[in-house]
Amino acid sequence: MMLAQRLYEGIEMGKEGAVGLITYMRTDSTRVSDDAIRDLRDYIAERYGKDFLPESANVYKSKKDAQDAHEAIRPTSMALAPEIASQMMPALYDQTSIDAAAKGKNGLEYIFRATGSVLKFEGFLKVYQEGKDQSDEEDEELKHRLPVVTEGELLRFRAILPEQHFTEPPPRYNEATLVKRLEADGVGRPSTYASIISTILEREYVRKEGGRFLPSELGMVVTDLLLESFDDIFDVTYTARMEEELDDIEEGKIDWRAAMAEFYERFDKDLKHAEEHMTDIKRMEKPTDLICEKCGKPLVIKWGKHGSFIACTGYPDCTYTRELTVDLPDVDKADLTEQGETEYCENCGRPMVLKKGRFGTFFACTGFPDCKTTKQIGGTQKKADQPLDEKCPQCGNNLVLKTGRFGEFTACSNYPACKYVKQKTIGMKCPECSEGEIIERRSKKGRTFYGCNRYPDCNFVSWGKPVAEKCPECGSPYMVEKWLKAGAVWQCPNAECKHKLPAPQPVLAQ
Repeated sequence: MMLAQRLYEGIEMGKEGAVGLITYMRTDSTRVSDDAIRDLRDYIAERYGKDFLPESANVYKSKKDAQDAHEAIRPTSMALAPEIASQMMPALYDQTSIDAAAKGKNGLEYIFRATGSVLKFEGFLKVYQEGKDQSDEEDEELKHRLPVVTEGELLRFRAILPEQHFTEPPPRYNEATLVKRLEADGVGRPSTYASIISTILEREYVRKEGGRFLPSELGMVVTDLLLESFDDIFDVTYTARMEEELDDIEEGKIDWRAAMAEFYERFDKDLKHAEEHMTDIKRMEKPTDLICEKCGKPLVIKWGKHGSFIACTGYPDCTYTRELTVDLPDVDKADLTEQGETEYCENCGRPMVLKKGRFGTFFACTGFPDCKTTKQIGGTQKKADQPLDEKCPQCGNNLVLKTGRFGEFTACSNYPACKYVKQKTIGMKCPECSEGEIIERRSKKGRTFYGCNRYPDCNFVSWGKPVAEKCPECGSPYMVEKWLKAGAVWQCPNAECKHKLPAPQPVLAQ
């Protein structure tokens, strides 16, 4: 909404100054101004012909209680494809069945039938085709679109594809379909849709995968708890009615004091009931039929800041924990005895237990601190530190080869007392200061870049790997290695030069 506000208020366009690029954005009207419609109809007639222009302008009905004081949001200086398409003729399809007769090896004739649609007139599709929620829908539509054929035409046999169809659940919401559902239920306004979506993401009630929202365990637990005690308030029809009441208050039809009094009377009653009866999930210990393999006491399901997990009732004397691989709302339907077998450390053979850190839950060896092996849930075990014959230049302890988020690196074995990390050099002097060495570094997002080890005294940085080769065109003291489809090249970092050389091929040892 902030971006839309900037586009409406104006963007600096050089000599023209600040120019507003869209019409007023806090509206959910579908109405377009008469001037804009006249310009659109003239453009359609001139560009596509009279066949694509309806006799009168297309008018779209706004939804109930739409904020219709302003016209629909549209660009001010140019027309986009959806806006042009909205004033064009509809597309026409023929619903058709094609019967193909084929003779089998036994001499019998078999009839194969395909039912679908044939496009007869493009209409608005000449300009714009609305995006699909997912590629599967587009593939399904194309599957039912038939080619143009004539009666008696000889068809070439390619293949017979036997298919079996199963009933599938509706797809998860994405941003567009969620807003569409909110509009249909009368919940929210165009100015609040963005904040609704950002809130459920920021609070981790949902996570986004492949452009779609998937409910998290936290989201399902919070929803269940709220519906348990506030089912009347967390009802879609009640929320929609509240939106209508707010509109009535704005228009002076309802006194705001009466509306708020009605809400708080209901809310106060629900709140008192929740204080007494709502499940205290933080102190919950849901019994299971499982027995602790370390001390023999019963195991229970607990809730922590990283979600639910299985723990021993003997805590703190017994610290045994285990991953719960199903979400808490589904635990009653799951067989916990099949929740995976004990994980064993591949380095020392001891059992691994579930631990929690700032990046979530993970498995750790019970042999800690002698064995520091860890493993991400669903991932591979982290390699144990490999001692090296090299000494730390800061404290004198041995250096070890460690494995981190971005791969292997060399550091002091006396960590955290000594935080020395050996920098990875590329064997080249800094081309800027001629004193330091170029080292490989990583950004906060894990992207590799190269810089001088004398930083901050020397600020040389390069996203590409520097090469100690002078540019033959402009004389730059170094070039950078780039990878193209054709292979590796050396390119001059000078923006005015950009001279390229094929990188020499590595010589293989005989």
